[in-house]
Amino acid sequence: MAEVITYSLFTDFDINLFKSGKHFRLYEKFGSHPVTVNGVEGTYFAVWAPSAESVSVIGDFNFWNEKQHRLNVRWDASGIWEGFVPDAKEGMRYKYKIKSNHNNIVTEKSDPYAFSYEKPPNTASVISNIEGYKWKDKAWMGYRKDKNGLDKPYAVYEVHLGSWMRNEDDDSFLSYDQLADNLVDYLKKMNFTHVEFMPVMEYPFDPSWGYQLIGYFAPTSRFGSAKGFMKLCDRLHQNDIGIILDWVPSHFPSDDHGLGFFDGSHLYEHPDPRRGYHQDWKSLIFNYGRNEVKSFLISNAFYWFDKYHIDGLRVDAVASMLYLDYSREEGEWEPNIYGGRENLEAVEFLKEFNHEVYASFDGIQTIAEESTAYTGVTNDVSYGGLGFGMKWMMGWMHDTLEYFSKDPIYRKHHQNEITFSLAYAFSEKFMLPLSHDEVVYGKKSLLGKMPGDEWQRFANLRLLYAYMYTHPGTKLIFQGGEFGQSSEWNFAQSLDWHLLEFKPHKGLQTFVKDLNSFYKNTPALYEKAFSTEGFEWINYGDHENSVISYIRKGHDEKNDVVVICNFTSVVRKDYEIGLPRKGKLKQILNSDFKKYFGSGISNSKEIGIKKKSRDGRPYSAAVTLPPLSLVAFEII
Repeated sequence: MAEVITYSLFTDFDINLFKSGKHFRLYEKFGSHPVTVNGVEGTYFAVWAPSAESVSVIGDFNFWNEKQHRLNVRWDASGIWEGFVPDAKEGMRYKYKIKSNHNNIVTEKSDPYAFSYEKPPNTASVISNIEGYKWKDKAWMGYRKDKNGLDKPYAVYEVHLGSWMRNEDDDSFLSYDQLADNLVDYLKKMNFTHVEFMPVMEYPFDPSWGYQLIGYFAPTSRFGSAKGFMKLCDRLHQNDIGIILDWVPSHFPSDDHGLGFFDGSHLYEHPDPRRGYHQDWKSLIFNYGRNEVKSFLISNAFYWFDKYHIDGLRVDAVASMLYLDYSREEGEWEPNIYGGRENLEAVEFLKEFNHEVYASFDGIQTIAEESTAYTGVTNDVSYGGLGFGMKWMMGWMHDTLEYFSKDPIYRKHHQNEITFSLAYAFSEKFMLPLSHDEVVYGKKSLLGKMPGDEWQRFANLRLLYAYMYTHPGTKLIFQGGEFGQSSEWNFAQSLDWHLLEFKPHKGLQTFVKDLNSFYKNTPALYEKAFSTEGFEWINYGDHENSVISYIRKGHDEKNDVVVICNFTSVVRKDYEIGLPRKGKLKQILNSDFKKYFGSGISNSKEIGIKKKSRDGRPYSAAVTLPPLSLVAFEII
């Protein structure tokens, strides 16, 4: 039997931090690390398996023979097995063969800390050296704190890498290298400030869209290497585009090679199925009360900020973490020690996660996908909040899409659906999402949700986007929405880029491009995006005409923007609105321009403001409202 050479990257301090749940850079210790020991090249392996009787590393370097390289268990009761294997080199595949001291169960597991995996459906980990990439994003990293702040424009393009675009000749995936050219150029052309990637961490099952993770520390090999993904991130930063990754600390799949029942015990998942098994997704739930699991998860967040220079994490399914009774019937869950339904261990984990990443990385953001009325999601941890930077505004999304799906004739009876969001818009720091979840499972595409003939559907969609961009909060649009994808999103094929040959789709894409530019260059739309000082209603009660009007405000009142939405197909001439001061109105945005496939009705000249009270204000002006449109003005 070949010997495993005794070697360790762990210090006693590392072990103490790990066992206390305070080690947040475990990726520097666990996993496989190519090193040279006493002049011999090989790889150091380390894995946590406290219930194991024995652990062997098997792979290409020993013909997958479990008797060749048995790891040594540490003496300190940490449950860590480790050792140096000569001739185990970068690019070689491996797994851990674990014999449990519970019923002699033997399993073959992928490495939870592996930096690379072989391409699915194969499941082995791959020895990978991710050091040595020469980053060229020093400028971005230097001013990221300013670019990525909550008082800056945030126009996010949500992308599923496997279906955004594919190679035309064979329908294969674009590689990270190709995306570094094609996707980055497109984002820059479209004036988006950020991109959000649906999970890029390694996952076994394509129809999960990446939300059932196995390799938390490995960019999926579907699109290339770890350094290929670094190149994509680097190129985005060189073009001043921020990067948000979807992150899934809420659950993980029960595949045999994954984290579940890792060493023959419930190591990563909670042992009580009422808290450790997710019935909706048929997946396992992390044990947030276990210190070593907390270290694993927070280390994973650190890893993507540290090694890939990402700028934000959008945390998936936060509601399922917060509540013990999430999607469970009576009798299927157990209250916490105070008799409540909150998962206190998950709450503390989220607070610690946010506190630690914000303390360690300048200029980053975390975003919660949280669909309930849980209070303080974006409040600072020191004030009892969860500490997120932003939260998805699911109520706005639901009410707005419900409203827009109605025939304009009936919208006057539903004015509250389009105005209600402002009653709570400043209770959290909200991001307005029109995400992938809204265009699957029979919900239709965004364009498909819009009523009317072709012209009206496109006009409605332009109006929806313009309303979204002038509403308080940051913005997110899913791929394809920007040019009016006709069909629902299909993860297994490319977007329908050929639609851009047609004027309505091309016009919509041009509008979104211009809308992003308008947003980025209009401080009133982002400087006070999360403050009541940044928004003022002019009139939200004109339900008979289905018109709303409001003012968006920044630091300088000279930059204030007057916004009017006409949610019907009726042209309204000489529509009067109240205004706060004298001067003239100058139109700065109109979703009805002909280049956008609109009707071309406009306010072409500067409009005089009269000393005539209206809407409770001393001044007013009469404007023209094009059909199914948003028009915006500045006061000069």
